[in-house]
Amino acid sequence: MPAGVSWTRYLRMYGASILAMFAGAQAVHQYYLPDLTIPEVPPKPGELRTELRGFQLREAAVQQQMEAKPKMN
Repeated sequence: MPAGVSWTRYLRMYGASILAMFAGAQAVHQYYLPDLTIPEVPPKPGELRTELRGFQLREAAVQQQMEAKPKMN
C-alpha cells in the first residue's frame, strides 16, 4: 500500500475525503444558490447573465430590514 498504511485505514481516509468534498460542494451550493436550470434555447453571445441569486436574496432581505426599522432621532 502507498505510504505503508493498511487497506482499511486507506479506505477510511479515502471515504472521509470523498464525504468532505461532497459536504463542501453542498455547502457552497446552499450559500450561493446557483441557477441550475437549462434554457430551452441557448442564449446569444453577450446575453448570458451570471448573477448570484443567493447573494441577491440576502441583499434584498437586508434592505427590507433596514427599511422596516424605525428611525431614532
